[in-house]
Amino acid sequence: MPSSAADPPIPGLAPVDDLTWTVPGLREDPTLCLRCRSAQLLCGKPVCPILLKYRAFSRTLPMLGETRFDGSSPPGLFVGRFGYPKVSIGPLFSPEHGSTELLDSPEDWVGRSVEEVVGFRTGLVRGTMRVNVLDAEKPIRMLEEVQLLGLASESVESEAEFRRPPRGRIALSDSSPPFGPSAPMENVRLDVRRVDPRLERLSSDVHANARVAVGELYGRGVRVSRIQRAFSAGTLGRGGRRRLVPTRWSITAVDDLLSKQNLERVRDLPHLSEILVHRYTALDNRWLVVLLPGAYRYESIEAWYPNTLWNPASGAIVMMGDHEGHHGRTTYASIGGCYYAARLATSEALLARGRQAGVVVLREVHPGEILPLGVWNVREHLRAALLAPAERLASMEELLARVGTTFAIPLDRWLRSSAVLHEARTQRRLDAWLEPGAAAR
Repeated sequence: MPSSAADPPIPGLAPVDDLTWTVPGLREDPTLCLRCRSAQLLCGKPVCPILLKYRAFSRTLPMLGETRFDGSSPPGLFVGRFGYPKVSIGPLFSPEHGSTELLDSPEDWVGRSVEEVVGFRTGLVRGTMRVNVLDAEKPIRMLEEVQLLGLASESVESEAEFRRPPRGRIALSDSSPPFGPSAPMENVRLDVRRVDPRLERLSSDVHANARVAVGELYGRGVRVSRIQRAFSAGTLGRGGRRRLVPTRWSITAVDDLLSKQNLERVRDLPHLSEILVHRYTALDNRWLVVLLPGAYRYESIEAWYPNTLWNPASGAIVMMGDHEGHHGRTTYASIGGCYYAARLATSEALLARGRQAGVVVLREVHPGEILPLGVWNVREHLRAALLAPAERLASMEELLARVGTTFAIPLDRWLRSSAVLHEARTQRRLDAWLEPGAAAR
């Protein structure tokens, strides 16, 4: 039975509203960190206190102690956003030689533990240099080398000279995977022997805008992570309009562009005629994806338990979500890049199925998620979930029962936060009147 509004999922909590419980007397807005995710600094502090806490762990990282470095780049690069339009850009190096592609290939991390993913990334050293985003058109030599790295198809043997030894701290972001120490570069040599011919061709095409270039690369089977890397390096788009794009923005921009292009095709497909459910658990996250009969609409809802990354209060559960109708949305989703990563994964599944449908993504985040791993966590795990056989359900009642047994949070909390599920429960489809005996009912 659904619990009442006064029944919190954890004893000792008091309801703030239908979607949030907190310790009595807590003054802070419990959704603040979830809305901000360190990107907007809504708390007014100069740095995110949550990320500062976890960066303290990086003191255990060994200091490199050298200003000269040689190793292999996965290949990988990172473009910062602070100081825009003058930003910090540079390659990611591994002290290992040889094949290191796994260290910057989120598509291959499904099934890995948090410790493994963080281990892949914290060993990467980032070289940095300050440039203007407009320098993408006429790069200096070091920037040109980094841009070429963004087109590489395999690991790249690398040498760098730093102004000082790299500092031992973990760079954390809710959008991109973490990486380890960094230092400004005096010089860099990147031995790019092979580039991806698909990326190289679109990089040379100064007449294709970024939207067309991203879509064509995706259609030719280029991995999303590689498209995001080339997009960030400013190697795609029309001549005279190319820019370096901060990594955080490029990841969401590519997910958004590709899912929109997918949905242009999805909206012309026949309607799904049954209720399908996919469930998945990974990295202490539980996902449930619902495909509903009818026209396309989409919703993504997240529930963060106490002591998770963006909900550090010890006694609160916070739920947030965004949705869009058949024709999409024009404003940025409040839950950020995860919304667009999930939309890309689900739009791919609809195309593969050859049907349009209502889509609801429910995510319950448990305390095992203590570090930001990037939105790949959502995109790749939902892709994995949607590749598995679906569970076919006969009715909305059966669906609601499945939601109730999948999550620890009471069913009515999900229902109160969901616009798409509410519509599916209360609105009767026209084809229901064509069923035998409909007139009698």
